[in-house]
Amino acid sequence: MLCAELLARCSRAHLWICSTCTREGERRKRWLKCICAERRGSFKMEEEKTFNQVEDVFGCHVEDGVTFWAQSIERNHEISQITTDLARICPTMNAVFGNPDLDKIYGGLFSEDQCWYRCKLQQVTSDETAKEFLSSLIFEKQIRVRHKVTYKDNTVVVQAEFGNTDIGEEVAKKGLAERCKSISSMNYNGDRKVDGPVCPTKNINMLSPTWKNRYVENIPSGEQQNIQVIIRQKGRLNEQRIPETKYEKNSSGNNALFTKERLTSSEYVNMVKAKQDQKLMEEEEKLKAERDVALQNCKVLASQIEQLNSDFQKEMETSKEIIKDLERNLESSVRNKLKDLSTKIELLKTVRHANMSDRFGDDLSEAIRVVTVECLSVPLSLQKLDDSWTEYNLAQEMIRLCKDVGEIEMSIVKRNLVQQNLYSVVEEFITEAEKLPLCSRTEKLQALSRTLAETYGQVTEAEDSENIFDMFHEWKCGKMEEFQRVRKDTDDSLGQLLLWFCCIRKYFDLTSDESLGSEDVVGDIDGLLVKVKVYIDKELDISLVDQEETDKKIILNAYSKVIKKIQEEEQLIRMVELKYRAGVEFKKQILEWLNKSPNVDHLLSIKKTIKCLKAQLRWKLVEKSNMEESDEYSDSDMRNIKEEIVSLRNKIFQDIILEQEEYEKLSNLVQKWFPELPLLHPETGILNYMASGGLLSVSLERDLLDGEPMKELSSKHPLVCSEIHGQKVLLKGYSVGVDTEATVIVKAAQYHKAWSELKEKSDLLPLMFLFFCKSDPLAYLMVPFYPGESLGAVQARKPLILEEIVKVMKGIACGLQTLHKSDLIHGSVNPNNTFALGRERGIVGDFDFTKTADQRSSVNSFGSLILAAPELKMGQPASPSTDMYAYGCLLLWLCTANDKFKMNPDGTPETAGLDLDIKVEKLISRLICPGDRIMTMQVLADECFCTAKAAFMVSPATVPAEDAYEKKDNSEDKVISNEEADPCHNNLKL
Repeated sequence: MLCAELLARCSRAHLWICSTCTREGERRKRWLKCICAERRGSFKMEEEKTFNQVEDVFGCHVEDGVTFWAQSIERNHEISQITTDLARICPTMNAVFGNPDLDKIYGGLFSEDQCWYRCKLQQVTSDETAKEFLSSLIFEKQIRVRHKVTYKDNTVVVQAEFGNTDIGEEVAKKGLAERCKSISSMNYNGDRKVDGPVCPTKNINMLSPTWKNRYVENIPSGEQQNIQVIIRQKGRLNEQRIPETKYEKNSSGNNALFTKERLTSSEYVNMVKAKQDQKLMEEEEKLKAERDVALQNCKVLASQIEQLNSDFQKEMETSKEIIKDLERNLESSVRNKLKDLSTKIELLKTVRHANMSDRFGDDLSEAIRVVTVECLSVPLSLQKLDDSWTEYNLAQEMIRLCKDVGEIEMSIVKRNLVQQNLYSVVEEFITEAEKLPLCSRTEKLQALSRTLAETYGQVTEAEDSENIFDMFHEWKCGKMEEFQRVRKDTDDSLGQLLLWFCCIRKYFDLTSDESLGSEDVVGDIDGLLVKVKVYIDKELDISLVDQEETDKKIILNAYSKVIKKIQEEEQLIRMVELKYRAGVEFKKQILEWLNKSPNVDHLLSIKKTIKCLKAQLRWKLVEKSNMEESDEYSDSDMRNIKEEIVSLRNKIFQDIILEQEEYEKLSNLVQKWFPELPLLHPETGILNYMASGGLLSVSLERDLLDGEPMKELSSKHPLVCSEIHGQKVLLKGYSVGVDTEATVIVKAAQYHKAWSELKEKSDLLPLMFLFFCKSDPLAYLMVPFYPGESLGAVQARKPLILEEIVKVMKGIACGLQTLHKSDLIHGSVNPNNTFALGRERGIVGDFDFTKTADQRSSVNSFGSLILAAPELKMGQPASPSTDMYAYGCLLLWLCTANDKFKMNPDGTPETAGLDLDIKVEKLISRLICPGDRIMTMQVLADECFCTAKAAFMVSPATVPAEDAYEKKDNSEDKVISNEEADPCHNNLKL
C-alpha cells in the first residue's frame, strides 16, 4: 500500500499509479472526486493576490496563435522526486528521469491545485497563422509571465517575456495578431463583465482533444458526465469539504485511484510561503554561481590585459630597435652600396676569368668542327673491295652448286679471274688503309667523347634533324652577341663611375685650383650606382643563372648529334680495320694458290700407308692366332708377335692422326678458297669428314683394335674396352642403317662442336672418333674410359659429402648449359651418364645419337628413381626444362642417398620431412616443381654454388684398377665412361 503522503504528492503531480499496487479487490478503474483547494471566499482572496504575480513557467503546448499551456518551473523538481519515489515503491512502473515526459502528464483534470494552467497573451488577438510562430517562441522554453486577468474558464491573461523580449509584442510586430484595449476588471463569480472589449477567446474544454490523453477515451460516458459537472462547478465551491476525483496515468499506462484531503487555509498559506522561500534560496544559489563565474571571467580578463600590456611593451622595444637600425643604415648607406658593389665586382672578375665554353657551347663548336671538317674520309677502294668480295663469293657458290666435272671447270676458270681481280683490289685497299691515321683518330674521338660526357652527361633522345648544327650556330651567335652587348654596357658604366671618382678626388683636393660647383661635382651619383648595379647583375645572370629550357634543348640536340657522328666514325674505323686484317690474311693465304690448285696426293699417300699397316696388322693377328693353336708354342715368339702387334697399332693411329690433320687442312681450303675439291676428288671423303666436324674416320676398323667386351656395363649396346697409347678407351656400338647413318653423323657433329668451342671448360665428355663397321651395320663411337668415376659407382663405393656434391653438381650444371646453348637436349641425365672426376669435378656424358631427345627422356630412370619429367607422360616434348627436372632428381638422390621417394599427386617426389640443407632443399624445389623450372644459368647463380670451389682436373692414372667396374642396369644408355682431364694432351692430339 502507498502511504498517504506519497498519494497526496501523486495527486498534486497528476501522475498515473500502477493498478497492481492497489488492493487485490480494487482492480476496477474509477475516478476519485476532486477536492476543492479552498472555499469560495478563500478562492477570491487568492485570485486577488495573484494579480500582477510574476513567475517562471515552462511553455509546453500552443493552442492557437495567442493561447498556450504552461507549467510552473517549481513543479519540475517536485515531479522528478515523485517519479523517483514511485519507481522505488512501484517497480513495474516505467521510471522517468531528468525532465519529466510531458506527454505523460497532459490531459488530466485540472482544479485550483493544478500544476498546469492555460495562458493567453495580453492585449493581442489571435490569428491561426500565428500559431506556428508562437510555438517557436515559447515551446519548451523557460519564460517569465505576469498575471493580469483570469477568465471564467480559468484562462489566465499574462504578459509573457523571454529574456528581454516581449512575446506578445513580437507576435504583433510580425502582423500575426492585433492589439486590444486593456481589461479593467473581471467577475470572479462568472457573472461580472469585463470593461471594454474583451479579446475573443474560445470556451476551452479542459478535456479538449488536443490535450486529451489516451486514458480519457476509455472512461465510461457516465463518469465523463460527472467530470463535466465538476468542472462547471469550478469557482463556486463552498468551504464544505468536497472530495476531488482525479485520474492520473503512471509510466506504465495503468489507471490508479487516490484521494486527496482538503488543506486548510493556513496550511495552504504556509505551503505557498515555503515554496516562495525555496524559490528565493534557489535564486540566491543561482546568483552566487553567476557571481563566481563573473569573478572568474574578471580574473581571466585581467590576465589577458596583463599579457597584452607585456606584448605591447615588446612590440614597442622591437619598433625602437628597428628605427635605430634604420637610422644606422641611413648613416652608412653609401658604405653599404659601395660594399655591395665591390662584392659583385669581385664575383664578376672571377666569372670573367672562368671558362665559359660550356655556357655558350664553345666546346661543342670545336667538337662539331672535329666531326664535320676533320672527319675521316672513307677509303675510295672500300666500295670496290665490297663489290669484289661479293662477286668472289658468288663465284664460289656457283662452284659448290655444280653437278658434273665439265660444268665445274668453267666455273673454276671464272672464279680464278675474279680471284685475281680481288687480289688486286685487296692490295689497293691495304695500301690506302695504311695511310689512314686510324689509331690516332680513334684516340682523339674517344678523348673528345669523354670530355663532352663529363660536361653534358649521358646522351638522351633528341631531335634528329639535318640542320641541328645550323640551329646551334645561330643560337650561339645570338647569345654571344647579347653577352658582348651586356659586357660592353658593364664596362661603360664602370668607366663612368671611375671618371666620377676622379672628379670627386680633384674637388676634395684643397691644393687644386679648379673651381667647380657642388652640383656639378656630385651629379646623379645615385642613378649612376643603380646603373652600374643593373648591368653587373645582367652579366652575372647570363653567366651564373641556369639556362632556359629552350637553350638547354638546343645544346643537348647538338651534343647528341656530335656523339652520333663520333659513333658513326668509330664504327667506320672498326670496319676499315676488320677489312684491312681480312685483306692481309687473304693476301697471305691466297698468294700460294694464285697460280695453282691444292691436290690431295698427300692425303691419298697417308691413306695408302694406313692400308699397308692394317694389312701387316691383320697378318700379325693371324700369325698370333696360329701360334696360339700350334703345338710348337713359344713364349718368346708370342711375346715378340704381341709387341709387333702393339707397334703396328700405334703406327696406324699415328698415321690416322696425320690423316685427320690433312683432312682438317683440306677442309679449311674447301671452306675458304677451293669448294671444288670434294667434287674433283670424291674418293677422299672430304664432305663426310666436314659433316662430322672432324669425328668421322674411314680408316678405323673394329677388328684392328684389341678390344675386351664389357657386357657387365651394358646389355643393349656392343661395348668394348681397349687401350691406345696407354689410354683406356671405350668403343660404343650402335645399330644403324643406310637412312640413319647421316643422322648419327649430324648429331655427333653437333655435340662435338659444342665441346670443341670450350674444350675442357665445356664440362662434357669428349668424342674421339666415329667410324662405321664394314661387315656389320654398326656405328662405333670412341670415348675416353674412366672406370669407377660415374656417380652411380661413386655413391655405391663411398657416398659424396655435401661439399663434394655441390662441386660435382656445379660441373654437371655447366655441362648442361653448354648443350642447351647449342640447342641440344640431353634427355639421359642419370647416375650412369654423369661423372665425378676425383670426387671434385662433375661432367656430363654423351648420349645415344641414334635416338631422339623424346625417346631418350621418356625411358630415363635409375633403379626405382624415375628421372623422366611428369609432363613427358602427358605428351609434351622433351626440352631443357625436362633436363633440369632430371638434374633436380639427381641432386635429391645424392643428398638423401635414397632412390625411393613418396610421390606427390602431380608426379614429383615429395621433399617434406627429408633431412636436407635449407639452401639445397630450396634449390631442389625450384628444379622439380611442375610449373616454370629454373634453368642452368639460374642454378649456377644460386647461393648453393656461389661458394663452391672451382673444379679441378684429375688424371686417370690416379684411379685404381679395381674401380673399373660398375653395376649393370636396364637403363637406356649404361656406358660408364668419362672424360680425360685434358684430352688435348694425349698422343691422339684431340
